[in-house]
Amino acid sequence: MGEVLAIHIASEAASPTVAIDAAHVVPGLGIEGDRTYLEAQRRGAAAKPENEVTLIESEALEALRRDYSIELTGAESRRNLLTRGVALNHLVGRDFRVGEVTLHGIELCEPCGHLERLTKSGVVKGLLHRGGLRARIVAGGVIRPGDPIRPD
Repeated sequence: MGEVLAIHIASEAASPTVAIDAAHVVPGLGIEGDRTYLEAQRRGAAAKPENEVTLIESEALEALRRDYSIELTGAESRRNLLTRGVALNHLVGRDFRVGEVTLHGIELCEPCGHLERLTKSGVVKGLLHRGGLRARIVAGGVIRPGDPIRPD
């Protein structure tokens, strides 16, 4: 069983992320206050399911530092949930619980050029196949740091 270490949101695609103490997650929209949620509200339509919540393992960021000498914080990763103790790649195609919330792993969240432009050179190569997970919200609620992560 893993756990949530931190939660980050950004109000716009290129704006810095900020840590929050609790994430209110809504199926079809994402995390209240995050860019995906705000954009869905502006359009008056559901968010793309693969953009509702993103997760990254703290272990992947530690490996990035160890293997590529690149320091990247959870906030700089631009993923919503920083985790520990759970293999996110194994949750693709599966439902899992994060505290009281149920998510469904859609696909790997591979690093992209946008992330590298906003952070550091080498991030794309260093996080290839360990850049996190894109998930859809099945059942909403509140997520807090310290919440357990477990497969359903």
